[in-house]
Amino acid sequence: MAPRANWKGFLRLSLVNCPVALYPATSESEKISFNQLNRQTGHRIKYLKVDADTGDEVPNEDIVKGYQLEKDQFIEVTKEELEEIALESTRTIEIDEFVDKAEIDPRYLIRPYYIRPDGKVGHDAFAVIRETVREMNKVAIGRVVLTNREHIIALEPMDKGLVGTLLRYPYEVRSEQEYFDDIQDVKVTKDMLDLARHIVNQKAGSFEPEKFEDHYESALIELINQKRAGKPIVPKDRPKGENVVDLMDALRKSVGGAAKTERPKKPAKKTKKAAAAQKEMLMPIAGKKPAKEAAAKKPTAGARRKSA
Repeated sequence: MAPRANWKGFLRLSLVNCPVALYPATSESEKISFNQLNRQTGHRIKYLKVDADTGDEVPNEDIVKGYQLEKDQFIEVTKEELEEIALESTRTIEIDEFVDKAEIDPRYLIRPYYIRPDGKVGHDAFAVIRETVREMNKVAIGRVVLTNREHIIALEPMDKGLVGTLLRYPYEVRSEQEYFDDIQDVKVTKDMLDLARHIVNQKAGSFEPEKFEDHYESALIELINQKRAGKPIVPKDRPKGENVVDLMDALRKSVGGAAKTERPKKPAKKTKKAAAAQKEMLMPIAGKKPAKEAAAKKPTAGARRKSA
C-alpha cells in the first residue's frame, strides 16, 4: 500500500499546469524505536500538555500559537490569522527558474519527495514539464508550502515521475568561515599525495546503496533478541585510536594493509536481506509463542518489567 500524499495541488510552468501529489521519498519507520517506560511499573510514559504556571492540563482546543517577545510576554496568533497570509504556493508549485544541478550547494538539501500526477487527468501536461526539464538537463526551482511553511523545492525527472528536494534558505545555512578559519595551513608533499592517491585507487568503487549495512541497527536487533532469549549481555571491546607519530610511515603501512585486504568485489547485497534481518527480530524464540499470538494477550505489568 502506497503511503498517503503529504501534499496535493498543482504543478505550473507558465500557463501549463497539472494536478500533482507529493509523497515522501524516504522513511525511517523500519528502524528500531523505543518507548519510555516507568522503571518501577513497566508502564509507558505519557506526556501531557500543562499550563507552565498552574500545572493544570490544557485541552487541545484551548491551545493557541504564540511568539515570545521577551520572558513571559507573548503575541498570540490564531489559526484564522495564519490562513489569511496563506501564499499561492499553498496549492501550487510554481516553477520560477531553471539552474544547473552542480550549482546547488549540498548544504541546502533537506529531504526528497516523489511527485506524480494526481488522478487520471493532467498526465499530458505533467509529461511535458518532466520531459522539458529532462531535455534541458536542468533542475527546476519552485516553491511549495508544507507544514504551514513555504519551502524552496528543486525538481528533476526520475523515470516517469519527478523528484522534488526541499532546499534550505540562506539564513538556515551557517557560514563555514567560523569553523575553518583556525585550521592551519599545511604543506602536503608530493610523496604524501602519491601514497594517499594509491590508497584511494585501491579502495575505489561505485556507489551502490544496497551494499551498505546499518551496523548500529543490526546491533540493536541482536541486543533485543539476546534479551528476549534471556541471554546475558556482555560488553564488547571497543577499538582504540592511536596517535599518528610519523605520517609518511602511517601512509606506507596503509598502502600495504590495503593491498593485503583487497579482495574481489562481491555482488551487492539485496535490500531484501536487510528487511529479513529486521523481521528476524520478530521471529519467536524456541519454546515461545509466535509474536502475533503473544501480542493478542495483553502482558501484565510484571511481564513488561521483566522484558524492559
